[in-house]
Amino acid sequence: MSQPNDQRLFAVILGTNEIASAIGIQLVRAGYCVVLSHDPDPPVIRRKMAFHDALYTDTAQLEEFVAERVDDGVQVYQALGRPPRILITWLGLLDLLPVRHIDVLIDARLQKRRITPDLRRLARLTIGLGPGFSSTFNCDVAVETRPGKIGLVTDTRWTDAADGVASSLGDVGAERFVYSQFSGRWHTPIEIGTRVYRDLVLGHLSGVPVLAPRDGILRGVARDGSEVPAGVKLLEVDPRGRDAQWTGTDRRGRAIANATTAAIRLQTARSSTHWNSA
Repeated sequence: MSQPNDQRLFAVILGTNEIASAIGIQLVRAGYCVVLSHDPDPPVIRRKMAFHDALYTDTAQLEEFVAERVDDGVQVYQALGRPPRILITWLGLLDLLPVRHIDVLIDARLQKRRITPDLRRLARLTIGLGPGFSSTFNCDVAVETRPGKIGLVTDTRWTDAADGVASSLGDVGAERFVYSQFSGRWHTPIEIGTRVYRDLVLGHLSGVPVLAPRDGILRGVARDGSEVPAGVKLLEVDPRGRDAQWTGTDRRGRAIANATTAAIRLQTARSSTHWNSA
């Protein structure tokens, strides 16, 4: 029997990227109704590794899960009365707060250029991922996302600031990406998963050709027709040959998702101990 709307665990994740999607999968497995809230900055490029495209096509599948688009708070509230599922929406946090109290609120946008908001008191538990979070300033729990350091920040430190150094894929770092040199409208006819070659034209930003940075498989690319700001990733080429991955969750996404769900379990256990001893 499904739980009433006031009992179903309700999680809101800010972001529709591959990290937000990997966390969403973990939470729906744990019994949550999960809503992924879209933020346009930075644009999502690893779209075959995320639920992002459900915003445009009603549904999108990642592994065995299908995310459904919802367009208003009533649809979200109704979903809370059904079995755990993943929803994706254009609605922002201010639109979702009136639906019902939020059990877990996670900022998975991994913003490197903007000031992170104070999430505390907006949900029973708030979690900040990546640069700009501290459990004493703007969230209840901070999670480090830097490769090699993924995990809970167990003291009052801030998570590491963005240093502009891209993580390695194979032996390749930042040179596998192309960044927007200016703001504009992006157009591309190339699909993710296509084999590309260095200097092949992969799209145009406001009419200016954008070339492949190297040979490999197109792992990610901003959606055709997107308005993009300056200085963000437009596309990524996976140089690993037959080991290239452009679909499903990857090791980093799963590691961050595991750290996030560990934080939820830890805080839930602490809260239970507090109430039992009170």
